[in-house]
Amino acid sequence: MAIYNRILALVDLSEVSLDVARRALEIQQASGASLELLHVVEYVPVEPLSDSLLPAVQIESELIDRAKARMADLAAQLGTTPPTWRIETGNVKGEILRIARESHPDLIVIGARERHGLSILVNLTEDTVLHAAPCDVLAVRIAPTKQG
Repeated sequence: MAIYNRILALVDLSEVSLDVARRALEIQQASGASLELLHVVEYVPVEPLSDSLLPAVQIESELIDRAKARMADLAAQLGTTPPTWRIETGNVKGEILRIARESHPDLIVIGARERHGLSILVNLTEDTVLHAAPCDVLAVRIAPTKQG
């Protein structure tokens, strides 16, 4: 019996996403679990300041299309059998927890950035997921040189 049957890997599509996805893939291969990559596009509507701004629907559509292309590329970089993936829109923390409750993963894999000084006081996405997820959470340490 496998320790984990369903793994949900959270990727922000930055340069460290491949590291997070590879760690999740290693666990998936060792345990025989299924693996799904998740990216949430957080669209923040902007008040139009002039007539030259694109309509909000077009901006959101372009953000989603760009995320889909980057996610497909990320999944392809993981090897011959890329994992399934999905793109959601909304509040990042809220959508991650909603998907976790709906899809019932045994493990969530997320990148964790090292923080210093006042940044320790900020509630980042990894903090919320760690404390509110309905399952185990693996925080993959992101090397300081790769932090954006």
